[in-house]
Amino acid sequence: MNLNRLIRKLLPGDDKFFRLLEESAQNLVEAGTLMVQIAGTKKQRDRDQLVMRVQDHEHRGDAITHRIFSELNATFVTPLDREDIHSLASSLDDVMDHMNGSAARLSIYDLKVMPPPMAELTRVLMGSMEELLRGVQYLRDLHHPDPLKQVLTKVNEYENEADAIFEEAIAKLFKKEKDPIQLIKVKEVYVALELATDKCEDAANVMESILIKHA
Repeated sequence: MNLNRLIRKLLPGDDKFFRLLEESAQNLVEAGTLMVQIAGTKKQRDRDQLVMRVQDHEHRGDAITHRIFSELNATFVTPLDREDIHSLASSLDDVMDHMNGSAARLSIYDLKVMPPPMAELTRVLMGSMEELLRGVQYLRDLHHPDPLKQVLTKVNEYENEADAIFEEAIAKLFKKEKDPIQLIKVKEVYVALELATDKCEDAANVMESILIKHA
């Protein structure tokens, strides 16, 4: 057992990092709910308003991440390894960045309709982010690892599902879309959504590393 972990056991618990990480993950879920609404919205004006709300969540996520980093610099003893807290906060922020990027492209490129595979990717991303929120909550009790292990498995399943949807959607896009400009626009949104699901898996990998350390 290293010195930092020994000190953690001797000093009173401080849950501020757990609270901030949970706040970051909850912010993702709230933004994901807006993305699902965007997928079902046909009016451009309504979609643009939802996109702006996603951007508000992106700004809020940045603020939470910066606070976590500031607290790391100001805290001597942390409940998890310092680098793990930093990596997890960064990974959650990356998910938000790519999700916000996909929402912004929908508005900037003036896509009139979100293709069904794009809506499916949004659904998968939402499911993965909900699992991340559960996983972050389970970090408070690493002595009972099974619920967190189930979360990690589910996030991996979502990522595999997203890969399959993405690959099929891109193949159909290149086969059917004759307008090269439209092809580029739609492809960039697909890529941003797929990358967001990849970043969910990155966050899950950080939690898996934490779980292994505390096994």
